[in-house]
Amino acid sequence: MRDTKADAVHQVVVFVRPGLLPMELGIVHRLFGTAADDGGRPLYSVLTCASTPGEVATDTDFSINVPHGPEVLESADTVVVPAAVEDYGPQERGRLAAPVRAALARVPARARLASICTGSFVLAAAGALEGRRATTHWKSCAELASLYPEVDVDPDVLYTDDRGVLTSAGVAAGIDLCLHMIRDDHGAEVANTVARGTVVPPHREGGQAQYIDRPIQQADDCSTAAARTYALQRLGEPLTLEELARQAAMSVRTLNRRFRQETGVTPMQWLGRQRLDYARRLLERSDEPVDRVAARSGFGTGTAMRQHFREVLGVSPRAYRNTFRGTA
Repeated sequence: MRDTKADAVHQVVVFVRPGLLPMELGIVHRLFGTAADDGGRPLYSVLTCASTPGEVATDTDFSINVPHGPEVLESADTVVVPAAVEDYGPQERGRLAAPVRAALARVPARARLASICTGSFVLAAAGALEGRRATTHWKSCAELASLYPEVDVDPDVLYTDDRGVLTSAGVAAGIDLCLHMIRDDHGAEVANTVARGTVVPPHREGGQAQYIDRPIQQADDCSTAAARTYALQRLGEPLTLEELARQAAMSVRTLNRRFRQETGVTPMQWLGRQRLDYARRLLERSDEPVDRVAARSGFGTGTAMRQHFREVLGVSPRAYRNTFRGTA
């Protein structure tokens, strides 16, 4: 549990930029704002600031009035940076508007830094993520890793916490991040009470890997196309490297080399991904039992498929189906 003064209210400051996502701002205020001790005393005060106080546009058809300027960052215990419209387009390494950079320079060294969604690009540009593990929305993970190779980008998790600097995945992962910080500060009971009051789970299973939409890959015009087409038509059947090599009219060794060149993975790794994606779609779109889904997608048994789901997605097939079909 994080050290806090018994008689002090922890100050959380949300630093917003034009084009902010209102939901991300609301998450911070709602969760931290409802955390209280046994006597009902608020455990946090939450302030919103911008480089220039006043009206700030959002990514919707309304704006918000931000009462505070960057000076409140100087007394912050935690600073949260949500995403903004400017994060949606292609990014440049180290690109940070001068007022934003000046505002972040006011944050005391002792303060905890956190970002929601693509707000992680702001932390990276400011140098706060160097040598740390971080994440962002799955659509932007590759770009973050490419621009900032000194950052250990994890595309699968919902949030990261590395030595006082935290990042989260997409918008709703901001909920997971804030609950984690509350849990770290004041324990599971307080965090669970906040989650219960907001009607959200105190801890979600798995990471954002389960939310990435990966269409079943189509074989294209390449040297392994015949083998890939053959495999996609027979995902439920046991397939061997020798069988795929025959379809591609090449040796196993050549097939392995070409597959790595064209897909970045081995034939068996590629096949496993296709089977996993097919199983996900069957779980989302049918009522077939898990064992039947396992057989149709080539995992053989429900036990084998459960193990694969746990290893890759961090959840069981049943939990995955419950999440994406809303079943109990």
